[in-house]
Amino acid sequence: MDFKKYFKIFLFIVIAVAQTEFVFGQEESMLCQGYHWTEEEGKAFLEQRRNTYTTAEAWRDHATKIRKQILKGAGLENYPEKGSLNPIIGKKRIFDGYQVQNVAFESLPGVYVTGSLYTPTNVKKGMLPGILNTHGHFDKPENYGRYRPDAQKRHAALARMGAMVLAYDMVGYGQLAEYGWKHKHPETLKLQLWNSIRALDFLLSLGADPARIGITGESGGATQAFLLTAVDDRISVSVPVVQVSAHFFGGCIGESGMPIHKNEDFQTNNVEIAALAAPRPMLLISDGDDWTKNTPEVEYPHIKYIYGLLGKPYNVENVHLPNDIHGYQDNKRAAAYPFLAEHLEGLDLSKAMNADGTLKESGIIIEDQESLYPFNEKHPFPISGIRNNDDVVW
Repeated sequence: MDFKKYFKIFLFIVIAVAQTEFVFGQEESMLCQGYHWTEEEGKAFLEQRRNTYTTAEAWRDHATKIRKQILKGAGLENYPEKGSLNPIIGKKRIFDGYQVQNVAFESLPGVYVTGSLYTPTNVKKGMLPGILNTHGHFDKPENYGRYRPDAQKRHAALARMGAMVLAYDMVGYGQLAEYGWKHKHPETLKLQLWNSIRALDFLLSLGADPARIGITGESGGATQAFLLTAVDDRISVSVPVVQVSAHFFGGCIGESGMPIHKNEDFQTNNVEIAALAAPRPMLLISDGDDWTKNTPEVEYPHIKYIYGLLGKPYNVENVHLPNDIHGYQDNKRAAAYPFLAEHLEGLDLSKAMNADGTLKESGIIIEDQESLYPFNEKHPFPISGIRNNDDVVW
């Protein structure tokens, strides 16, 4: 038996395994997921950071590094070519003050993003402000994504106010989940962020005013909202709901499953990422039920400090609802509508709220989920459409 030969083979295998574990260990260490820090650690991080950018120029330099890390960590350092959106737009369903059309568009060849377009029925001539609506991780059929009753009320109310509203599905949600798409894919975050960029392209292609574009969403939808706002300055106004936290980094692979927060010599968190909106108007909505319970004392003051460096501390606000639970319930919509109306010129708040501050959402029809699907027997899923994450060609 040639012991030297077998020893060399054994040694080669040991080294290869060690190198593999080292590489995977590095990649794993670059991920900041879920409750990555304690509340105290998150607060201490912001306090330390505050001392490193004391001027507008210092913050802008740091913001550039954060934005670069988001794009590099998400695999979007170099954008793919923006091909034709090839929009699919369904018939209008007319309701009280608004109308709905089911839509789909290609974010990449064969990758169809599904959603619904809400617009006012009494449209005045000229371009409308546009509002992207993202949704969180609500998986039960009766409590699901953009089809939730509170989501449909929000979309319709914003349309009644005079906006062109696009509500679109996360990767692996909605109708495309039925076609094999998975939300828990290693590159979900990459495709989700790209879909948001293309959703904005789609909204603008329909005639939304490029100077008046808003975005709002709750929980994981808020992560999508502040990530898109961070990397795309076409967003004018943002309202991330119950998600911006100093210590919580998002519990889903679509939020923190790629190294957007950290590399070998760099670290950030979702507070700094959300602050990339500055000096554009942003409303943080928080509650006492989740990881945003400290927002008035921790996250909001830090972001307001950054807005102050840029000379517009009044452009960021926080509505904290200590007795509310996680979600986008009535109180949160009652906070979001006035802020969007204030900063997206032309919206009529009286169409969504009464003078006493209560919601005016009566007459909004909650449609069943399948009614909001763009594909059905009469309009089948395109033959060229991709049916799973692994077939995406970047």
